[in-house]
Amino acid sequence: MKKFFKILLVVIFVALLGFSGKYLIDSNSKSPIVFTTEKAFKTSIEEKTVATGKVVPEDEVAIKPQISGIIEKIYVEEGAAIKTGDLIAKVKVVPNEQSLNSARGRVKNAQIVLNNSKVEYDRNKALFDKGVISSQDFNNIDLRYNQARQDLSNAQSDLQIIRLGSAGGSSTANTNIRATVSGTILEIPVKEGDQVIESNNFNDGTTIATIADLNKMIFEGKVDEAEVNKLKIDMPLKVSLGAIRDKEFDAKLKFIAPKGDEEQGAVQFKIEGEVFLDKSYFIRAGYSANASIVLETKNDILAVKEALLQFDKETEDPYVEVRTGDQKFERRDVEIGISDGINVEILSGITEEDDIKVWNKTEPVKKEDEKE
Repeated sequence: MKKFFKILLVVIFVALLGFSGKYLIDSNSKSPIVFTTEKAFKTSIEEKTVATGKVVPEDEVAIKPQISGIIEKIYVEEGAAIKTGDLIAKVKVVPNEQSLNSARGRVKNAQIVLNNSKVEYDRNKALFDKGVISSQDFNNIDLRYNQARQDLSNAQSDLQIIRLGSAGGSSTANTNIRATVSGTILEIPVKEGDQVIESNNFNDGTTIATIADLNKMIFEGKVDEAEVNKLKIDMPLKVSLGAIRDKEFDAKLKFIAPKGDEEQGAVQFKIEGEVFLDKSYFIRAGYSANASIVLETKNDILAVKEALLQFDKETEDPYVEVRTGDQKFERRDVEIGISDGINVEILSGITEEDDIKVWNKTEPVKKEDEKE
């Protein structure tokens, strides 16, 4: 029985050796990767950058009230076309109690002064008609009487302005909020019943509506500090909108910010470009957009595919491997220029005759039946 187990162990051991040997032979018999080569070529390269941003109206006007109160009525809707002078909303005045009381007091005081002046005027008028007093004395009394009447009128107007927002007979009531420019209503951030604050030296006031001309749009975006020095005013842009596919709008660079803002560790500079609109498309304010900017163009230059480049792990200098024999290659350091992300300019290091190694070639994946 022991001899049987010994023989069985020997058979199993021999079988394992056989399988291991076959695996090693198969592994060593695999053919090495055969690297192919490509040559440098002459082409044209455009170096571009893309600025992300949005399209907005060139000018936006915020309409603010000239008096505080409550929105009584809104006469327009967002998106409506409007002209200068059109009525947007009406404000109901809620007077300050202290100011109202003070104005009423001034009216009463002016009325008392006027009554007294009237009595004096009537008495002296009768004396003047009889020739008792001189013309000069009567003229002084008449002047005081007229001044008292004017003071009462002014006090009454002030009281009416505090109560109603405008004096009687005024051609333009402060309670009527009208458009100051022509355009499209972009936003009405208030609703009927909301309280609003007047615009003055200490407060910007509540915005009743925002108006803009949607026929004059600009692109607002940002570019990285590494590329901002390559930009020039009046450079052409190609603007594509997220809301309108397969359409690019021509634009012209009109502003480059003199100061950058740091965002997530990188300094970004604001740019603006005038967009030339196509009347067959309706562009809404705030559409997200990308602007493609050609920074530099070179024609008939020596280039290779960017995928052929390798970079030194220590110096990060670029190089390629050039064939010297059958599956034999040597390193060649190269100097590169502009790139479009696919092809890169070669300034020195190789020629059109050199065969450049496709270093990132991989073995084709075998199918299941081939493995078997």
